[in-house]
Amino acid sequence: MPTALTIAGSDSSGGAGIQADLKTFAAFGVYGTSAVTAVTAQNTIGITSAMALSADMVTAQIEAVAGDISIDATKIGMLATAAIVEAVVAAIEELELPLVVLDPVLASTSGVRLLDDDGVEGLRVELLPRAFVVTPNLPEAEVLSGKRIASPDDAREAARRIHDMGARSVIVTGGHGAGDPIVDLLFDGHTFHEVRTARIDTKNTHGTGCTFASAVAAGLALGHPLPEAAEAAQRYVAGAIRHALAVGHGHGVLDHFWQTRRL
Repeated sequence: MPTALTIAGSDSSGGAGIQADLKTFAAFGVYGTSAVTAVTAQNTIGITSAMALSADMVTAQIEAVAGDISIDATKIGMLATAAIVEAVVAAIEELELPLVVLDPVLASTSGVRLLDDDGVEGLRVELLPRAFVVTPNLPEAEVLSGKRIASPDDAREAARRIHDMGARSVIVTGGHGAGDPIVDLLFDGHTFHEVRTARIDTKNTHGTGCTFASAVAAGLALGHPLPEAAEAAQRYVAGAIRHALAVGHGHGVLDHFWQTRRL
């Protein structure tokens, strides 16, 4: 069975972070392993508290998994601190972690900062060049590229700038935009590939970014080319939103098993 490693924060509501990643891997038939970077107290309304683990503990988790289990793809999410960014960079190099899908988690939907300023710089300078693909949403792409995105041409320029930072490929996801259909923009350094899906009118979108990135990682672990993995990830997320669960009083959670669930 293909395997994937997620390095990310824990979401106590189960809708995002490590929990969403492992559910997504399972839905794709990929065995999921994990290294927790931070623990958050959160629900569908927002994050009330967050605590980063030590960089040494993050490294120990990654080493324990990679020393025993062959990893086919790696998904990286919330890193919380510059020290954890540095630890993950070192682990990628020393353990030769493959096919790194970087979801540059900078802040929660409710506005809580999830990576400190030094960590953002480390992500730009050290982690992006080690990513097979980076999957920023529009606000994250603006921060990383320094480019205000108000049009498709702006999104293309932001993708170019992020690629120039060293990432092998970039997918700027379009869910935070206002248009219909949603356009996810894939840039491999040479050509742009647009992946489109109809916008779904719902507030139940908790965990979409984590789920998309982990779905891309699952596709890569299965041996699919990146464009095919991106298209499958978009279809999967769209279906999970369409069948979202109205859990809690805020932004409900995706149904990660919508393809197989029998109610």
